[in-house]
Amino acid sequence: MTPSLVEVTDLVVDFPVGGAGEYVRAVDEVSFTLEAGRALGIVGESGSGKSTVATALLGLHRGTGTRLGGTVRVGGTDVAAASAAELRRLRGGTAAMVFQDPLSSLDPYYAIGDQIAEVHRIHADVSRRAARARAVEVLDRVGIPDAVRRSRARPHEFSGGMRQRALIAMALACEPRLLIADEPTTALDVTVQAQILDLLHGLREERGLGLLLVTHDVGVAAESVDEVLVMRGGRAVERGEVASLLAAPSQAYTRELLAAVPRLDGPRRSRGPAPEAAPRTPAGPDEVPLVPPVVEAFSLRREFGRGRRKVAAVAGVSLAVHAGETLGIVGESGSGKSTLGRMLVGLLEPGSGQVRRDGVPVTGIASGVQMVFQDPVSSLNPRRSVGESIADPLRAAGPRDEAAVRGRVEELLLRVGLEAEHYDRYPHEFSGGQRQRVGIARALAPRPRLIVCDEPVSALDVTTQAQVTALLAELQRELGIALVFIAHDLAVVRQVSDRVAVMRAGEIVEEGPVDEVYDRPAHAYTRQLLAAVPALDPALAAGRRRSRQEVFA
Repeated sequence: MTPSLVEVTDLVVDFPVGGAGEYVRAVDEVSFTLEAGRALGIVGESGSGKSTVATALLGLHRGTGTRLGGTVRVGGTDVAAASAAELRRLRGGTAAMVFQDPLSSLDPYYAIGDQIAEVHRIHADVSRRAARARAVEVLDRVGIPDAVRRSRARPHEFSGGMRQRALIAMALACEPRLLIADEPTTALDVTVQAQILDLLHGLREERGLGLLLVTHDVGVAAESVDEVLVMRGGRAVERGEVASLLAAPSQAYTRELLAAVPRLDGPRRSRGPAPEAAPRTPAGPDEVPLVPPVVEAFSLRREFGRGRRKVAAVAGVSLAVHAGETLGIVGESGSGKSTLGRMLVGLLEPGSGQVRRDGVPVTGIASGVQMVFQDPVSSLNPRRSVGESIADPLRAAGPRDEAAVRGRVEELLLRVGLEAEHYDRYPHEFSGGQRQRVGIARALAPRPRLIVCDEPVSALDVTTQAQVTALLAELQRELGIALVFIAHDLAVVRQVSDRVAVMRAGEIVEEGPVDEVYDRPAHAYTRQLLAAVPALDPALAAGRRRSRQEVFA
């Protein structure tokens, strides 16, 4: 009987904490197998242990003080008992890993092709010329156009999707039998995500690769794998064929996980009554609102670069958002969404056009507007407590009694689902979802009338996404603030928005009530975006993949 490509039996992983010989259990007696040519998805919330399992397959915990128990065999190699030389052959030769963040996995100083060639030379006795030729070959295989020229480019010259393709090319350089992909599409927009998933599927069919896909997005797993292993708190909760498990999960946690997945065909989250139209003057066809929108944009334009390299990031955008209303802005990476959001709050000055708040033209950052960013880690000072970070906009408004400032901050912490005692804790002591709640509390501190949320949930698992979007909806309902919700996840945008604007190449190509745009899209680009959203039905996902292949054939 042919042994499985991957055999994991009663895997236990304990991480050291502090300096007193204490450990915390990250993985607790997990077992599974993976056959050649098959794909297994490991899904679960952040902290469930799924990435820890993936890294254990390559022995990446060796030398870190981590304790491991059980057995892990990959391609017949006992990972725990393997020598250093055997591990080097395993990593890249038998199995290769594609990480979530290609920027942290690629050296910014060296050309992409040189980095791939170096990996190939480590595992194969070939000349530099042959290694470079192999680099060009695999770059071409993963769909990078003009691979000879692009192999000389550095990572910063590639888009996010192209960098992820380059990482996959690097993983393929030595013809591994197993590909381990750890959240490979988390930061990508839906169309690029679909392309990467299609690529992984094509490589499996073409080369008979085994695929271990780690993801918090159940929809991504449904698109890509044969079986699913659900993890929670370091333990395996449920495992089964993807179609049967998604259709009839046996465990309550799996049902909760599926229920949290935003769906294009699901009900929109209740946000209370829809915002009423502003009263208007009786002026016939030229009637104007008596109550102006909280924010309006008129023919906004912003360009970057010089000369022939000049690019219009936003090219003549006009829109309006009223109190109590959420406008969703969707589009691919590079469509101009974030640039538009930064102009609305005054972080960027328009090259031309005008922003009005409450009917008054403004320049620069004005009172009454705040922004919630995608990455709360980079927007919070690691050397200051979260309470002090939340207090900053209060102190910036002018002299204030410190006891009153602390009281207001503690009130905000409670309001976003944290604890008043968290005032004195630091960002590293919080989970990703908790840090995003801190960012929301800071945005609420000066009592704004407009909050622009730039990809506020894209890095969060589906259950935490659901908690954060529900919090935003609740706060909006209570406070009547206007929200601009920028995201590449169309399913999330449908859940939280009243209206949606679809951006492409700096322009709004379609705008309207969210149900109308999603159910009856008028523009071909909108239809393309909607067709790329992962489906929880594997049969539907396979049909969409075939349709995409026919388009690009």
